[in-house]
Amino acid sequence: MFYCIYRYMKKRNHKKTQKEKHPGLRCKGRIWIESGGNTFLGFGRVVLLERIQKYGSISKAALSMEMSYKHAWDLIDSMKRQAGEPLITPWKGGKGGGGAKLTDAGEKAIELFGNLHDRLTDFLEHETRNLMI
Repeated sequence: MFYCIYRYMKKRNHKKTQKEKHPGLRCKGRIWIESGGNTFLGFGRVVLLERIQKYGSISKAALSMEMSYKHAWDLIDSMKRQAGEPLITPWKGGKGGGGAKLTDAGEKAIELFGNLHDRLTDFLEHETRNLMI
């Protein structure tokens, strides 16, 4: 899962900080959104939603993350219960196979988390610059 989180962070094209005088000092942080003490959105869940959007399939998204289908489905179900609405629309297999696509709520969740993460990254970079003497 860490590998997926790292790739997601890299994909977001974070801004580079100015030349650091003390490269060992750096502010770091993680962010996730909770509901009732349970994780609603975090890096891994957002990556899962993005992969479902990319592949059009829960099983292909899970496979690309080296995650079991059941675990992916449990995460999707957890997000649905906490959001109060589905973030994906799955359809059953058949001759052409099954699939899934994001709902508007799923797309908004990705956008919300991305914006929140970008603001956190900007804050941490600012604080890192403040550490420099």
